[in-house]
Amino acid sequence: MSVEWVAVDWGTTNLRAWMIAADGRIIARQTAALGVSSVQKGQFEHTLLDLIGDSLESDRQTPVVICGMAGARQGWLEAPYVCAPCNPLHPGQAVQPETRDPRISVRILTGVMQARPSDVMRGEETQISGYLATHPDFDGVLCLPGTHSKWVRVSGGCIQSFRTFMTGECFNLLATNSVLSHVVAGEGWNAPSFIAALKQTLSAPQHLTAQLFSIRASALLEGLDRAQSRSELSGILMGLEIGGAREFWEKSKTVLIGHDKLVQVYRSALEAVSANVETADGEICTLDGLRRAYDSLKLCPVA
Repeated sequence: MSVEWVAVDWGTTNLRAWMIAADGRIIARQTAALGVSSVQKGQFEHTLLDLIGDSLESDRQTPVVICGMAGARQGWLEAPYVCAPCNPLHPGQAVQPETRDPRISVRILTGVMQARPSDVMRGEETQISGYLATHPDFDGVLCLPGTHSKWVRVSGGCIQSFRTFMTGECFNLLATNSVLSHVVAGEGWNAPSFIAALKQTLSAPQHLTAQLFSIRASALLEGLDRAQSRSELSGILMGLEIGGAREFWEKSKTVLIGHDKLVQVYRSALEAVSANVETADGEICTLDGLRRAYDSLKLCPVA
């Protein structure tokens, strides 16, 4: 079965590609820790071909549709932002980087910006479009957890407004480059400790830095194990985010788009504050969004 086109999600830390047949079936899936931050300028085509080259045919040009940070200023080729309120996807404004290999024709999708308060997204708009493909009448809030989590208000098929929270990056910085690094290492988890810390931060966010140091002190004086310490750190930072995003989730249904443990962490945090929350598979939403973009590009190809 030959590859009709290739769908790519190229983020800051990871590169994911799906080889798609003419009937829409996924022929192969490739993933690598080759995010935009690890690729040198001028090496994007080479990096992509290392991942998908074996699936390409030598006698035809295969379309490649890319979402995510490949379109950032530090990426392959900067793609424009479309200003919210707006539809999630604008394939007609996708950019086409120059490629040397005649087997591929690449399009990189646009991102979305917000003027006030200033905010941007790249990649999440494709997931949002994919979710709306199967929920066209959705009116509510989508939360896309990640290193930089997005809270997005959607109505009438459009992104109305959104905010980004750097919770994941703050966790990583504190867990690796602070005095807490010695007590939160590992992968353990303690749900009660997470919820207790979350609620404490929600009730008294002004005590944030004191709470953080208490994790270190508790490990020294009370023998707090690393799973508890790690969970408390996560709960403290999530409490800030959940409190800051209250205007989004308090009176609207919230759908978490993602997968794996992170979505479950967000779900438990939202359920702890009695929010109305559901989940949707992030990979399916990404693929559905890229499919919509590919179908649109066939109708209105980029010059």
